[in-house]
Amino acid sequence: MLNFKSALAACVVALPFAVSSAEAADPVCEIDRPIVFAGLDWDSNAFHNSVAQFIAEKGYGCETDVIPGSTIPLLNGMARGDIDVTMEIWPDNVTEALAEGQERKQFVDLGVNFPDATQAWFVPKYLVEGDDAPAKGLKSVADLPKYKDVFADPEEPGKGRFYNCIAGWGCEVINSKKLNAYKLNETYVNFRPGTGAALAAAIESNLRRKKPILFYYWGPTWVMGKVIDDLVQLEEPAYNKEIWDELSDETDPSKVTRAVAYPLSATHVYVNTEFHETAPKLVEFLTAYETTSNDVSKALAFMQDTGGTTDDAAVEFLKTNEELWTNWVPADVAERVKSAL
Repeated sequence: MLNFKSALAACVVALPFAVSSAEAADPVCEIDRPIVFAGLDWDSNAFHNSVAQFIAEKGYGCETDVIPGSTIPLLNGMARGDIDVTMEIWPDNVTEALAEGQERKQFVDLGVNFPDATQAWFVPKYLVEGDDAPAKGLKSVADLPKYKDVFADPEEPGKGRFYNCIAGWGCEVINSKKLNAYKLNETYVNFRPGTGAALAAAIESNLRRKKPILFYYWGPTWVMGKVIDDLVQLEEPAYNKEIWDELSDETDPSKVTRAVAYPLSATHVYVNTEFHETAPKLVEFLTAYETTSNDVSKALAFMQDTGGTTDDAAVEFLKTNEELWTNWVPADVAERVKSAL
């Protein structure tokens, strides 16, 4: 009995030390204030913020905050030091601002977030795959005139319908130029839905009912997250910068005679210089952070289907992509994040 009591007493005495040890193991953030993320005004950036914030908070013991806004004001905020991290910079869209900020050593490029933002023309797989597929043999934009009846326009008999972007959007202008360059205006109607929601609804509805549809779309978006596995991207002439610049600069679509595929766009993670110098562990994590356009589209589709927030999508992403994100952080950080999930 004495031995039992002695052992029990030893356990009771040891317990506070065990708790203290666990508390001591809790991470201490490298900076003594909240990490401020750029709250750019689109969902994919908000999703990346939510993922990075969860890891920073649960894995590194940091507090975080978000300042909402649009690209240029938030870039200026990062240059001033008001913003620490911008998770989704599109370099092709803000070339001059980035060059100026880096020349002044106001912020640092940590590399690619996702390398494959996509823009293309698509058709459903069920139209082209299988011996009895109605558009079997359709592989490229050059094949489209042969299949105009498959994509028949209900308002203009004898022509197919191409679902373009919304009138006035940059992609609508580019696609209109491409239609002329590919000599498709004689066989296809350049149909412009009234809203982005109308375009998304047309795509989703036709795919659900297995109807023919030829359309332009881009990713990452929730639409692509829901339907990308059911689509075939039509081949175009390979991207060529000289031809692309010529296409982009011409203001009259009827004068465009050459076109090429859209360039793949890569998004980058940027941090301000002070953060880069004072938070090396967090910088190491954010440098390793890399996803794909498909990863992001799937997360946005999860939000669309469930009505969830970007925080909900971040938790779902972390739960289902452990083999990916655990490579971004040390093992002890990964364990803390997994425990929090």
